[in-house]
Amino acid sequence: MALTIPKETYSGKIYNVQLGSGAKAVTIGGASALPFLSFEGTFPNRPAVALEVADIAPDDWPETLKKAIGGVSANPVQWAKFCQEQGADIVALRLIGTHPDQQNKSPEEAAKVAADVAAAIDIPLVILGSGHAEKDTQVLQAVATATRGKNCAIGKAVEENYKTVAAAAMANDHKLIAMSQLDVNLAKQLNILLSQMGFDKERIIMDPMSSALGYGLEYTYSVMERIRQAALLQNDPMMQTPIVCDIGANVWKVKETMAPDAEAPEWGGLEDRARAWEVITASGMLAAGADLLIMRHPGAMAKTKELISELM
Repeated sequence: MALTIPKETYSGKIYNVQLGSGAKAVTIGGASALPFLSFEGTFPNRPAVALEVADIAPDDWPETLKKAIGGVSANPVQWAKFCQEQGADIVALRLIGTHPDQQNKSPEEAAKVAADVAAAIDIPLVILGSGHAEKDTQVLQAVATATRGKNCAIGKAVEENYKTVAAAAMANDHKLIAMSQLDVNLAKQLNILLSQMGFDKERIIMDPMSSALGYGLEYTYSVMERIRQAALLQNDPMMQTPIVCDIGANVWKVKETMAPDAEAPEWGGLEDRARAWEVITASGMLAAGADLLIMRHPGAMAKTKELISELM
């Protein structure tokens, strides 16, 4: 007797969101079933992987990570080119130098860096603020104008600044990353607020916040899983945006990616262990429904892209 695999029926679908233009434009989303269940639905677009670039040399990154990047970290344009050469689908420029506690760079300085990076690569660009909501409001307005026509994703729009950041994205024809604090209802509420101010929900990428392996990954997974179930099973249009997971920023600050071999020999060699920590975190987020991953280690990115190819 033949085995009949039970199949779920889905009424919803994730929106397609395109970043960049031309031959190397990247489209994310489009799934009509839970992640990688190809016997239940279609997946027209594979999850994309971005490599992160900072506008200033990041002194707080572990030596293992700095070594993998080499000497390009002092120049964001050269760093972005390096990421493209390494096979990244997208470059994610993080403007950490604009944070008041860093170098407090001006919006004009940030805009020039973003424009220079956008001109130097032909893959799509994601532009992220420093995480300081008030300063990001000014910075992202200038950056959105400077990169008009590049079809970037800018963010992160949060409760404190979403109106201004969304208006800048809308005026300059960019996509928007909307971030909420690991809560399904907050994620939906922010999308509703953005829609009410006239921002097309099909131009939003949702960031529900992500966590590193061993540091809250299970909670992140459960939130993302509930978002995907609402989108696909309940056909909730406010939850059908693609999801981005900004994992590099979380992974490369945990002890397992920094502890030297002598301190914890039972953990294995630091370089392999640290790279694996980012890959395993990425695999969990992919299984939960991530459409875009922002990573830091080129080797971890390459291994993650291999995993995506196998799953697809």
